[in-house]
Amino acid sequence: MENSIFFKTDAVRWRDLGGGVRRRMMGHDDRIMMVEVEFDGGAVGMAHTHPHTQSSRIERGSFEVTVGGETAVLHAGDGFFVPSGVEHGVRALEAGAIVDVFAPAREDFL
Repeated sequence: MENSIFFKTDAVRWRDLGGGVRRRMMGHDDRIMMVEVEFDGGAVGMAHTHPHTQSSRIERGSFEVTVGGETAVLHAGDGFFVPSGVEHGVRALEAGAIVDVFAPAREDFL
């Protein structure tokens, strides 16, 4: 994705991550990044850690979210926060999407 001030979702390409998960970049610079991640029902975002701080909002659907060993079921409009280095993962209880914001930007996504 070419980074620009404005972006239109129909012009941003999806990257298939396998297992019923795909993502697209929605804007970034070196300090912050926004990403939309879509999940098929039952798809899993495997537990992982990274040095980036993350704040996420459930855009649609419902998810079982685990952050630092605590689990909650979240629905559209809900969100969660992941401090740097804390293990986290999700399971889509139905098809849905999550918008993730990372600081600093995730170079591994570029």
